[in-house]
Amino acid sequence: MSAQIKLEKQDHIAVLTMSNPPANTWTRDTLVALKTLVHELNADKNIYSLVITGEGEKFFSAGADLNVFASGDKGIAADMSFVFGQAFEALSDFRGVSIAAINGFAMGGGLEVALACDIRIIEQQAQVALPEAKVGLLPCAGGTQNLATLVGEGWAKRMILCGERLKADKALSIGLVEEVVDTGASLAHALALAKKVEDQSPVAVAACKTLIQQGRFGSTRGALPLEREMFVGLFDTKDQKEGVQAFLEKRKANWVNG
Repeated sequence: MSAQIKLEKQDHIAVLTMSNPPANTWTRDTLVALKTLVHELNADKNIYSLVITGEGEKFFSAGADLNVFASGDKGIAADMSFVFGQAFEALSDFRGVSIAAINGFAMGGGLEVALACDIRIIEQQAQVALPEAKVGLLPCAGGTQNLATLVGEGWAKRMILCGERLKADKALSIGLVEEVVDTGASLAHALALAKKVEDQSPVAVAACKTLIQQGRFGSTRGALPLEREMFVGLFDTKDQKEGVQAFLEKRKANWVNG
């Protein structure tokens, strides 16, 4: 496991902190570590949500260290794009709720990791960008697809093709993030939101998330039968029975995540 990604568990919440100063850049080791961590958290039935943030006050993450690509070696580029994709796709497929606490600049792969999360909370001083085309590259870890899904084709093209860097308030207005908070407050707000997840059935959350994201890969009409099928499937779970009973008995549900 990489020491550059710190893991802390708080009840049902896993907090991942990118710790690679000065800009929390991604390396091959940290990307592999992220994928491994997410898979381990998927197997931990006590974890319902995941919060990812950056260490320090200036950067959430500045993305890839461009020194890795300085040689122009296509083999290195292919390997790095593969591990980037594997890591962020694993994060996108995390069975629980993932929240990015964007505490500073989120650039390139640093924004792409936030785009792979379910929800993004950004601090007022932070800025976001996908500037890869400025150095002859492109966002290779889901950036072109996830950004367009969130903000539409027009703004995705402005950010990627025109290289626009956005401040927090603009990111909020176009739907790139869900909330803007005071400087230094993103982690606390992300943890408070993650805490709300504990009132939801983990298996129901996983099913709902699958269905919400289904629209990225197929038509709405095609997802509707799956929606009904997965709804019925929840009735095989202990959590469904507990959830209904807790509601009827006017008490807090005790989830078993099964």
